[in-house]
Amino acid sequence: MKALVIARLTFREGLRKKLVLGVVLLSLVFIVLYVWGFSLFVQDWRAMEARRAAAGAGMTLPYEVFASAMVLLGLWTVNFLAGVMTIFASVGTIASEIEQGTLHAIVPKPIRRWEIVLGKWLGYALMLVVYIAVMVATVVVTARLVGDYRPPNALAAYGLIVLVALILLSLTILGSTLFSTVANGVIVFMLYGMAITGGLVEQIGTALDNDVLIRIGVISSILVPSDSMWRLASYLVQPRLAVNFLGPNPFGTTVPPSTLAVWYSVAYALVLLLLALLRFQRRDL
Repeated sequence: MKALVIARLTFREGLRKKLVLGVVLLSLVFIVLYVWGFSLFVQDWRAMEARRAAAGAGMTLPYEVFASAMVLLGLWTVNFLAGVMTIFASVGTIASEIEQGTLHAIVPKPIRRWEIVLGKWLGYALMLVVYIAVMVATVVVTARLVGDYRPPNALAAYGLIVLVALILLSLTILGSTLFSTVANGVIVFMLYGMAITGGLVEQIGTALDNDVLIRIGVISSILVPSDSMWRLASYLVQPRLAVNFLGPNPFGTTVPPSTLAVWYSVAYALVLLLLALLRFQRRDL
């Protein structure tokens, strides 16, 4: 299948992009700071518990609540970095090659247009799957080895963060068949920001028991369901005690999206990819 050849070439091209290399370097910095920060947190916790025991004071909140918050912060950063890399790595995957005339040399060859788009989507998807796997594993292993804490449902959280990236990838590639590279980048990044803001508004509405704010958040998650999938991942990766203690917050939720929302998000990504295939099939080069 020629799409797999395009996928392999796209994967290699993606790894050579300066922006991807920049995100990887930032990720390495994050890993170093995260491991260091987690170790400092553990040291401070143990010192505090030793002082409380010496003073005969009662027990504080369980350790897992605070360790869970550290894991949640780490995974939120991974989710955000993956989203940024998704958008700006694939923003010009079709539009820039049309502008530069690259596709004029490829399209006349015995390869269908849909295979070009599908191949590019698969190539970037593979890159994101590998990147997110490494980053999530780093957070989980750090929590286990440094903090002696094992977060629940880490594999499910990984799958949902990958789904967030695939939603943004399909949205960006569809935009690349419709708009110029710059316009596509601005539009998709604004939609990504709208989804994050909508999630925050929904959390505020939940805390205040305000139906209007909650409804705004729900509408934004229908338009772009990326943040709702992160909210579900954040809910699953925390023990129930931590969810109840932290409550609605910028990084998590107390009311997770349903299984139907997951299926909607999967269908959303696939439909956008299908629209991108159909749009490029009819676009004049």
